Amino acid sequence: MSPVTRLEDALRAPAEAGRPALVAYLTAGWPDREGFADLLRAVAEVADAVEIGVPFSDPMADGPTIQRTSREALEQGVTLDWIFDLLTEMDPRPAAPLLLMSYLNPLLCRGLDALAQRAQMAGVSAMIVPDLPLEECTPLQDALEPAGLGLVQMVTPVTPTDRRARLCDAARGFVYAVTVTGITGGEAALPPDLGAALAAMRLEAKAPVMAGFGIRQAAQVAQLAPHVDGVIVGTALLDCIAAGDDPAAFLRSLRSGPNPAQEVSL
Repeated sequence: MSPVTRLEDALRAPAEAGRPALVAYLTAGWPDREGFADLLRAVAEVADAVEIGVPFSDPMADGPTIQRTSREALEQGVTLDWIFDLLTEMDPRPAAPLLLMSYLNPLLCRGLDALAQRAQMAGVSAMIVPDLPLEECTPLQDALEPAGLGLVQMVTPVTPTDRRARLCDAARGFVYAVTVTGITGGEAALPPDLGAALAAMRLEAKAPVMAGFGIRQAAQVAQLAPHVDGVIVGTALLDCIAAGDDPAAFLRSLRSGPNPAQEVSL
């Protein structure tokens, strides 16, 4: 089984238990390099997959929390090579499939073929590259595919329907359904027509559809669950860790079900 197939299977499997899949985002090496492996293992015991963010100096799709954690990780010397070394040497391995989220420059600096080989050795299943448009992603896809790795595609609320179909067709690992226009970590209400757009994505996609940006509460997870294969939680999880709370308990709480007064259909 290829790494990307393992990821897709892991994200589809929770439906058999009647729950949405959960992808948890962590900034690599944060809050400290020494404890990151243990944090990753703990989160991977609860999440169905873990997205590891490569710290970058200009994370243009990310809000204040991920900007801050990226800066603090960079100040500790976290690099792409450090991430690959850590993942390659981890024993025991994280229980869930892993993704890397990186902006394009760090990947290009490493060389795409070498990148794919190193990612495969490190146990990575797929990559998310927010600043890589569909029209320019072929070189990276061509490097990842022989290694059995996927390239996630992102679809936003303002993506035209014809482009959405092409993105859904190209995505491997999952389709990243951005729920609101803007940056990560916001608290905007979900668009009223989001349910219809998500339903269309599931028909068009070969891979699972995962909703992300601004997911903080069990009520939101329950609201989205009928329309997607799962959700992605990033900023809220990092805020939990920064507050000294238990990240595994927080992730479990997202599956506990909403307060009926909070539940709103799309």
